[in-house]
Amino acid sequence: MLFTLEATAPAQRYLILPWTELVARMSYLCIWLFDPTVGLRGVVIENTHTHFAVAIRSGCNGVEATIVLIAAIFATVAPRKHKIWGLVLGFLAVQILNIVRVITLFYLGQWDYTAFQWAHLYIWQVLIILDILIVWLVWLRTLPKAAHL
Repeated sequence: MLFTLEATAPAQRYLILPWTELVARMSYLCIWLFDPTVGLRGVVIENTHTHFAVAIRSGCNGVEATIVLIAAIFATVAPRKHKIWGLVLGFLAVQILNIVRVITLFYLGQWDYTAFQWAHLYIWQVLIILDILIVWLVWLRTLPKAAHL
């Protein structure tokens, strides 16, 4: 259901696009701290010298990964308080790793475009899924014993 809601025009306009712009801005700021040759235009992060750029799009903004984590947490029998903490901390873990993903892809693309494509399409997809799984498993370990029944 959340994937369907995410695809609607109002959700895209009022939630997904602003979130994607925030992800791009946060990634840009992290890069800018160490590299003044970086620029930002909307959801596009660009090296102003090489003109290599990455655009943060749907599927690259961490939203889908977060939806999968939400589904895993809500499908687990657990006290509401634990679910809320799991969602908050899990959301942060997914988003922080996603920003690391954007930054590494930005630099990898400037070094070797083939490596960028491989990392973007395969390696980082798996790492994000593993992040969700690890976050969920760690969260499960924090649940009270009665919640596992």
